Amino acid sequence: MNLSVIIPAYNEEEVIKKTIISLFEILTQNNIPHEIFVINDNSTDSTEDILINLLNSIPTLRYETNKGHNGFGYAVRYGIERVSGDCVAIFMADLSDSPADLVLFYQKMKEGDFDCVFGTRWSKGGKVIDYPLLKKVINRIANFIIRICFKIKYDDTTNAFKLYKRKTLDGLKPFIAPHYNLTIELSLKAIIRGYSYAVLPNLWTNRKWGESKFKIKEMGSRYLFIMLYCLIEKYFSKNDFKKRT
Repeated sequence: MNLSVIIPAYNEEEVIKKTIISLFEILTQNNIPHEIFVINDNSTDSTEDILINLLNSIPTLRYETNKGHNGFGYAVRYGIERVSGDCVAIFMADLSDSPADLVLFYQKMKEGDFDCVFGTRWSKGGKVIDYPLLKKVINRIANFIIRICFKIKYDDTTNAFKLYKRKTLDGLKPFIAPHYNLTIELSLKAIIRGYSYAVLPNLWTNRKWGESKFKIKEMGSRYLFIMLYCLIEKYFSKNDFKKRT
């Protein structure tokens, strides 16, 4: 089972090299066939120059520049349409996710033949390091509301770190979220449409380099829009989008 790792990157010159090397080393050590696909989201710093240089030393790396609409969701969607793996992981460029966790996600999917593997930072075994207090409060409230509205037990829908089978992603189209709200669109659609999933604890570490691209004030209404969109599908679509066996 070939793994494609999608990394959206905007002005990540301080950390992108470390992120790619860390991923390549641990995936290679664990004999996981893979590609690392970085979407340069029209960076204005030296991110692209670093990627060009890394092509000589990381044989599984490729990158493209998204010259269209920019934003986390657009970049991930750009990558989904261009990767070649049997399963696809979304991995943050700032190394807030753990490469070791990705190995565990991959192994879980392969052993259990799950359609998706979702991460949780808040259940037993999960861990966050230096998580901003305001962001944590908003995160917990948002995830609680989602759990109640959708009647699910999964407690970290907003977590971007997830692994999907390629055919699962095909079954979740069309995608409409252009920003970080894509993280809940993908997972909620997978749950609503009847795709199987496992949940594993994962580590999240606040970035040590660069500036976070996530802006709380800008994202609130966008997350709400996607949540309502998925709620309408759940209760009114008459199972038109359910997974076909």
